[in-house]
Amino acid sequence: MNGFSLQDVADALDNQLSRQALHRYEKGEVIPDAEKINLLSKALNVSPDYFFRATKVELGEIEYRKLNKIPQKEASIIKEKTKEYLSRYLELEEILGLDNEFHNPLEDIGTVTTYNQINQAAEMLREAWGLGNKGAIFNVVELLEDKNIKVVKLDVDEDFDGLQTCVNGKIPVIAYNLKKANKPDRIRFTILHELAHLLMDFGDIPEKQKEILCHQFAGAMLLPEGTIKAELGEHRNKLSTLELGNIKKQYGISMQAITMRAKNCGIINDHYTKQFFFIFKQMNWRVDEPYDYAGVEESNRFEQLLFRALIEEQISMSKAASLNNQSLAEFKKEHQMMF
Repeated sequence: MNGFSLQDVADALDNQLSRQALHRYEKGEVIPDAEKINLLSKALNVSPDYFFRATKVELGEIEYRKLNKIPQKEASIIKEKTKEYLSRYLELEEILGLDNEFHNPLEDIGTVTTYNQINQAAEMLREAWGLGNKGAIFNVVELLEDKNIKVVKLDVDEDFDGLQTCVNGKIPVIAYNLKKANKPDRIRFTILHELAHLLMDFGDIPEKQKEILCHQFAGAMLLPEGTIKAELGEHRNKLSTLELGNIKKQYGISMQAITMRAKNCGIINDHYTKQFFFIFKQMNWRVDEPYDYAGVEESNRFEQLLFRALIEEQISMSKAASLNNQSLAEFKKEHQMMF
């Protein structure tokens, strides 16, 4: 989780424990006492309870976005941070006796290989989840958490956008990068892109085609065909950045994604789409678009469950602090209004 070698851990401990001693702990040849565990906890930024956690988390096959840009060391950090958070989350659900079974509304649609199938899948999912076929999705993270899909935010390398996997063979997980939090429209799109990977079978199509279909699914979820045609009209010869900016602010989807969505829905042609993206490139908007989306992408479910367990005396305050990966003093200070 920290990207440390054994020597890095020894250095973080100011060599109170040698690399050789740490190696013996790692191999299970020697068991550290409470004092040593406290030292290790501080150096590794985890609570002592981390070393005694009984909840097991087994990640399934992980699919990263932009995998080729992520070094192996960083990929390991991402994997372990995901497992650590989920172990706390799942233990909390176990304590409360909650059912985290997930039902995939798209499990019977078969192999998806075309845009029309993707568009229909997005319509089916919006209907199954009670989103209707027109309105904006207020909070994608909260929506998925409510449907028993665990959403993990990670503070990791800038090159990481997102991943999706399955935990313990049954619990779907999507992770995104906290460093993208200043661009919630990008977070929304990334999460829904990963959702497409989770819910659908794309068969043996080339990876590039699969990525395009997942992009199209994210666009269709955020901006259904009826909605974008109501906003822009059935056919257009030109678009203005002002109207795209207004749609972005309302629906939480980037201007570039809106433009591609307009092309996919037959509102603008391929030639004009390329011209418009040339303008994006000239204005450096491919990286930093104007017209910020002000929505919030956050779920308080974990925190709500934590307080519920604490208030109902199913866990102690020290256990609550541990599940929140804090010391008891830190937890009390942060939540002093509760007590």
